[in-house]
Amino acid sequence: MEPPENYVLEGSFESAEKIILRWDSTASEEAREKMIFEGDRCEVDRYLQAVDEIQRSISSTSISGDGQSKVNSAIQIAMARLEDEFSNILLAHIHAFDVDSLATDPSSSSCSRTESGGDHFDDDDEDRQQLGQEQENDHLDSTTSSTTYDVLKHSESNTSVSSSYRSTSCIREIELIPEETIEDLKNIAQRMIAAGYLRECTQVYGSVRKSAIDSSFKRLGVEKLSIGDIQRLEWDALETKIRRWIRAAKVCVRILFASEKRLCEQIFDGVGTAIDDACFMETVKGPAIQLFNFAEAISISRRSPEKLFKILDLHDALVELMPDIEIVFDSKSSDSIRVQAAEILSRLAEAARGILSEFENAVLKEPSKVPVPGGTIHPLTRYVMNYISLISDYKQTLIELIMSKPSTGSRYSGDPSTPDMDFAELEGKTPLALHLIWVIVILQFNLDGKSKHYKDASLVHLFMMNNVHYIVQKVKSSPELREMIGDDYLRKMTGKFRQAATNYQRATWVKVLYCLRDEGLHVSGGFSSGVSKSALRERFKSFNAMFEEVHRTQATWLIPDSQLREELRISISEKLIPAYRSFLGRFRSHIESGKHPENYIKYSVEDLETSVLDFFEGYPVSQHLRRRSSESMK
Repeated sequence: MEPPENYVLEGSFESAEKIILRWDSTASEEAREKMIFEGDRCEVDRYLQAVDEIQRSISSTSISGDGQSKVNSAIQIAMARLEDEFSNILLAHIHAFDVDSLATDPSSSSCSRTESGGDHFDDDDEDRQQLGQEQENDHLDSTTSSTTYDVLKHSESNTSVSSSYRSTSCIREIELIPEETIEDLKNIAQRMIAAGYLRECTQVYGSVRKSAIDSSFKRLGVEKLSIGDIQRLEWDALETKIRRWIRAAKVCVRILFASEKRLCEQIFDGVGTAIDDACFMETVKGPAIQLFNFAEAISISRRSPEKLFKILDLHDALVELMPDIEIVFDSKSSDSIRVQAAEILSRLAEAARGILSEFENAVLKEPSKVPVPGGTIHPLTRYVMNYISLISDYKQTLIELIMSKPSTGSRYSGDPSTPDMDFAELEGKTPLALHLIWVIVILQFNLDGKSKHYKDASLVHLFMMNNVHYIVQKVKSSPELREMIGDDYLRKMTGKFRQAATNYQRATWVKVLYCLRDEGLHVSGGFSSGVSKSALRERFKSFNAMFEEVHRTQATWLIPDSQLREELRISISEKLIPAYRSFLGRFRSHIESGKHPENYIKYSVEDLETSVLDFFEGYPVSQHLRRRSSESMK
């Protein structure tokens, strides 16, 4: 005769209860010192079977009264033990993730989904051009700052930004915990959740795995800073942190968060509706918010021109990451992370547009009035042209972000404080190209105002020649910038600096050459003997005085570009030397036949040719004389 069903259940329960109580850490020193899952696998299996038996007993309608109380007590002891075991296993694998090797491995040449490995990229820390080293322009808030760039090269980085997110997934899932250990964790999780201990299970899991993420964050340099903390940092310090953040964000999204998601799926998939996703969000939501808060703080920080390029770096990095973010955070419960990332991307785009607009306004209104010595290139010109050359490096991104024409510059606006710009002449150009041309227009407008502070009209024209020539050369030196500005506008600017050179020559040399005319030197009574020696002497004295003054003054003026400097000297010589040679040839005999001819004929043709070589070097005549003297003694 078979025993009654209740007898069988009670007998099985008693055996299971003994196993559970033997591992009660509150009652046994041995149980406190040992972990079941670190010991014999047979003991592990026995314990899990005992838990299963206790759980079956709970659902039995045959146990009541004292028996039910014993079952409840046993399950509580079992769940407490499983919670400890679960935590211990997770803690034992908290350092399995080697962030450093993953973050520094440059060998990857493709983006593919793998079972193990890392996110490989080249942290190519490239310092490109330095903006504002020469500039003394406080209004643009970039006097002492330089703009550096950290280029993270992935296989998709050569793909242009498009209106949708540009890159394919570059997720690299790695094995955080060995497969056999995952099976133990899954067995524990299944039993805790079946017994109604879901909250305890997910809390333990989230707490331990969050500590693992925190450890990885520290090694990646992701700091716990509030948005306020970030906004209070000096920009120089933030530039370094932005470079670090871009590197870290790619590792966090593509490796760290992706691998955590996979681990949750391996442990919790199949044990309940969306439990794996709940555990994933319990683990990563806080760290993800911490990570993205940095980019958010930058996106809403005070705008200034020197921030543009780092903001664009952040924007491009986030655009590149968005496909991965959408894959890793694809559930409804992780909507907030996706939304935060998308909103940051939008704010970074708006910040870039706003900074460009403020930069244009700052260039237009830059107030410095002290003339630069010698009519050389103004610091504002160098700063602005270096700045827009770097803008052209971000052409693909900015073409998509800049969608409207400059808000000012309509032709015949009637506003004397704003230059005119005829958009009809620039039909077919992108809004970005129009903005860059507009910057050049307002730069020239500002420079024209600054040129008025020179008292010497010749220096006014030399200053404009130098600066417009520099603008032209900077455009020519950048293929991207030249393509956007266009050869038609480049020819227009070339014409401007050549006209300034012509205006300079007229302002300086017309008066000098006027001394070498024949008019006023002849008296009636025949050409050969009708030269007024007194008038001729005055004419030579006037020429000498004017040339000496021009030579003394313009030797200290500066044309930094050697080719332009040589071209202008040649042009001067082509007008001055033949005129002087002819004048000297016609009238030298009249002076030499009189007293003290050396007081009137101070220069030979060769002397003038040598003196012209002193022009536009930027230092006094006395230094030129010493230089020539030392050269002649060699």
